[in-house]
Amino acid sequence: MTNTFAGKHAFVSGSSRGIGAQVAAMLAAKGATVAINYRDKVVRAEKVANGIIEAGGKAIVVGADLTDYSSIDALAATLKDQFGNLDLLVLNASGGMEAGKGEDYAMKLNRDAQVNLVNTLLPLLGEGSKIVFVTSHQAHFIREVETMPEYVPVALSKRAGEDALRDMIPALTAKGIEFVVVSGDMIEGTVTATLLDRLNPGAIDARKEAVGKLYNVEEFAAEIVKAAEAPAPANNTVLVGDTGYFTK
Repeated sequence: MTNTFAGKHAFVSGSSRGIGAQVAAMLAAKGATVAINYRDKVVRAEKVANGIIEAGGKAIVVGADLTDYSSIDALAATLKDQFGNLDLLVLNASGGMEAGKGEDYAMKLNRDAQVNLVNTLLPLLGEGSKIVFVTSHQAHFIREVETMPEYVPVALSKRAGEDALRDMIPALTAKGIEFVVVSGDMIEGTVTATLLDRLNPGAIDARKEAVGKLYNVEEFAAEIVKAAEAPAPANNTVLVGDTGYFTK
């Protein structure tokens, strides 16, 4: 495996499990020093970090709730102290289907918190750094194609977050920072897929039948890392897998 990220510092939001944990491990295997982020499950985050360290990589653990702006200020201070600068910011954490969080939680997390995180960490990002925003086809194409009712609040808020971040591209480009959106279909084995299947039994099997193949966590994480390695496309978008269902 090539050391594409040797000497680089990366922060992956929501990286104590699932796609984020896989992305962090893959980046570390390519030489990056990675900050593993958790909201409240520190033991889970430490397990991810320890796995990276045992494999010969470098990782630290940093707690932060994206919707708590004071904790994001503390996160920025920790990253500055530990890393000095940031070469890669992967915006992986999202949600909105959790119970008891309030009607506006999805928008707070998937739009407002994403923009705040970028703005707060911007002083650590410089020439040649990159921001990767992870989303779903169901969110990216929500204005063209309807999605499952249970997922609509998440899809609308993630698309709003994507749009808000795209509005920042001119300012980011002026600082020499690349921005890319990585979008995939439902990913087997994720919390979102599990919740959707619980609320709408058979939903994941139906998606699989409609599109032929759904990526698993490891496969999609590998695509995110590829996008982080490669120059950003002219349209700042990487669509993973077949999109015929959404673009026909």
